[in-house]
Amino acid sequence: MDNVLQRLSPGARVAIIRLRSLGDCVLTTPAISLLKQARPDLQVGVVVEEAFAPVFAGNPYVDRILAPGIGELARWRPDLTLNLHGGTRSAQLTISARSPIRAGFAHFRFQRIYNVPIPRTQDILSVDRTVHTAEHLASAMFYLGVPVQEIPRATLIAKATRARSPYAVFHPVASAPAKTWPAANFRALASHLQSELGLEPVFIAGRNESLSEFSSYDCISGANLEEIKSLLKGATLFAGNDSGPAHMAAAFGIPVLVFFGASDLNIWRPWRTESVVLTGPSSVNTIPVSEAIAAIETLHALRPAPHALPQ
Repeated sequence: MDNVLQRLSPGARVAIIRLRSLGDCVLTTPAISLLKQARPDLQVGVVVEEAFAPVFAGNPYVDRILAPGIGELARWRPDLTLNLHGGTRSAQLTISARSPIRAGFAHFRFQRIYNVPIPRTQDILSVDRTVHTAEHLASAMFYLGVPVQEIPRATLIAKATRARSPYAVFHPVASAPAKTWPAANFRALASHLQSELGLEPVFIAGRNESLSEFSSYDCISGANLEEIKSLLKGATLFAGNDSGPAHMAAAFGIPVLVFFGASDLNIWRPWRTESVVLTGPSSVNTIPVSEAIAAIETLHALRPAPHALPQ
């Protein structure tokens, strides 16, 4: 196996193309930290859409955040371009970078543009099982020359949170109905946390997503990711559907309860934090509130002390 990192001169520039989505961006950060810890001299730039750039803002392992435009990437002149996305647009960006070394997974389309095709994660890690997304992305770094090792938690950096009573963050929306636990169930779970565990429920949603069914609680809709990072950093617990905010919560090491519907939990379960993943026998709608209450009480008992949260 060719050790690509050995071919890079001191201070070389590495562009990592990470287009969409929120969860993918969060789960790319363990791979980036592995790369920089192996070669701290490298200048690492992440090519990402503006909406997801806050995921990488303040990250000590990211030297530059690049807009996904052909001109900006070409002007930065990376020595290595690593495409972690694989779509048509990311392929165009890989070409435009004009890097002497261009790496991408061997299952990506447009294979001719890569002179370093990265094999299957299972082959790199010598495993015969479904791999987590964090493992998949980190395996690219191992193939490029980072020593194979334990993959760390995701890295998110947030500003200090404002003082407030202990609270739990709920994310009751998802990208599809098949991934969404019923609103009435979320309300029942929130009521239990408030009355029995003394936690203030805070509901979050993205822009154009309604929280009208949770109006009796504190609701934050359409906040930018910097605000959501700060909110999650200070939370005691997180409960929500399988989605990007669940991965953000896991990055801060807080206990996480996630309701899974159509997604593969082996690929997308919370990474490196205390967590419970619940699935129903036929759909996410069939997960009973009683199971969620039992899970959240278990997680509440496991919560870290406030001073133990990552800074």
